[in-house]
Amino acid sequence: MIPRIRQIVFDTTDVRALAEFYRKLFGLTYRPGDEAPPPGEPDPRGHDWLVLRSEDGVSLAFQQVDRLPRPTWPEPDVPQQLHLDTTVRDAAALGAARDHALALGATQLLDRSEDPDEPLYVFADPMGHPFCIFVG
Repeated sequence: MIPRIRQIVFDTTDVRALAEFYRKLFGLTYRPGDEAPPPGEPDPRGHDWLVLRSEDGVSLAFQQVDRLPRPTWPEPDVPQQLHLDTTVRDAAALGAARDHALALGATQLLDRSEDPDEPLYVFADPMGHPFCIFVG
């Protein structure tokens, strides 16, 4: 019996904010009941654990922690601990994905978009978790 990956879980000091970042970045949807409440309403689930789902069955989950040291990649002081690799179809889509990630609050860490063998960008999400976007 080989286990299947059900979801990837991110620690965060702001569950709703990080879930919203990834929801918008990847076009995901909340698990029923995890949706954001109307503005000004209490958000009890948004302070503990939220799950986003994709059409292909992979889920991202977000769990509240009190403290989270921000990874310092590429410096080794605080390891990245985990990163996501994602792909787009071509160089034009790579540029559009870069702009989209930055507009959502990502920080660009590395630009290898001109690399003839493996064009990519490396970003940090708002909590500092690194992720890559490649031409695939």
